[in-house]
Amino acid sequence: MARAMISLEAAQSQLLALVIPLPTETLPLIEAAGRWAAEDVISKRTQPTRALSAMDGYAIASGGNGPWRVIGESAAGHPFAGKVANGEAVRIFTGAAVPDGADTILIQENVTREGEAIRANPANVPVSGRHVRRQGSDFSAGDVLVRQGERLTPARVALAASGGHGRLTVRRRPRIALIATGNELVPPGAETGLDLLPESNTTMIQAMFHDLPCEINNIGIVPDDLPRIAEAIRSVDADLLITIGGASVGDHDLVKPALEQCGASLGFWKVAIRPGKPVMAGRLGGMIVIGLPGNPVSAFVTALLFAKPVTAALSGARDPLPCRMSARLAAALPANGDRADHLRARMTPEGVLPVGANDSAAMGGLAAADRLIVRPPNAPAADAGDEVPTLPLD
Repeated sequence: MARAMISLEAAQSQLLALVIPLPTETLPLIEAAGRWAAEDVISKRTQPTRALSAMDGYAIASGGNGPWRVIGESAAGHPFAGKVANGEAVRIFTGAAVPDGADTILIQENVTREGEAIRANPANVPVSGRHVRRQGSDFSAGDVLVRQGERLTPARVALAASGGHGRLTVRRRPRIALIATGNELVPPGAETGLDLLPESNTTMIQAMFHDLPCEINNIGIVPDDLPRIAEAIRSVDADLLITIGGASVGDHDLVKPALEQCGASLGFWKVAIRPGKPVMAGRLGGMIVIGLPGNPVSAFVTALLFAKPVTAALSGARDPLPCRMSARLAAALPANGDRADHLRARMTPEGVLPVGANDSAAMGGLAAADRLIVRPPNAPAADAGDEVPTLPLD
């Protein structure tokens, strides 16, 4: 077990190594949307199945400059039954089959028609193969449309439908349990007086997970009492348990001893990040356990860096970690210390700009932010205009 602080990368690697992807289920396309493909999605058909017109106009055989005699019409779902010879044309519409013998489309804006004869306008000489969607130009039967572990976005679901699929195989939804600890906490909306605080973290994390296919059981607030925390932990039946608060080493930080009392094996409980150093992770039986700090900004950042990736990995995501994006600084930053820092920031026309105080309990800056600036350990001072890695929050 690692007792000293470990790096963010080492902590994420250890945590993801605990993940065993969940069992699969096969669902209708609309229910599979938003999940991750549990297997490669292979096309059952070719798209287009034959050459189609990409424009409204006239289908001709290339090699001549006209005029052409119009001999019929081809519309989507109602192809022209004959064959086009040199000097002949078929009126054609977008998505319609290109007739046998034709290989080029003259778009209607570039044509002059007199009765059944058409001519290309002088500036629009026919180009062989122009405006034709070739057979198989999108995909062919046997092609991999979506790879295992890719997110089933709306476009990928539509691609699977075009490839002949009505159902897709995905991982079942992870079951997540949330426990908040703290004597000072009351439910949102309750009276607080001078000494109590609204419990906002479980609401925040549930909102953060809205874009993930999961089932969340918010067990609620448990006082800072070792037997009661242990009892709450033992009651959980989930794939992932997220505790919030009590993760540090103070006299009232009881989550770690409660987890150990319940038989949990913890891999780490201090990570070299700011905010969020007192974060722990391990396994309790068949359940992954992540202990987040109670300060709201720390809880948010560690949920983004650890809890959301684990949920995605349980769901079968191939790349579960948040994607960093480079951005230009709008203001200078001082040199960083020995922990990876995550600064609340917002994109402006001048670049990315830090917002709000760095206090891990101050929510105003987080609410105003749309990304985090990532400062690696011991990063040197950065000037306005320098490129820095960021994590988008939307």
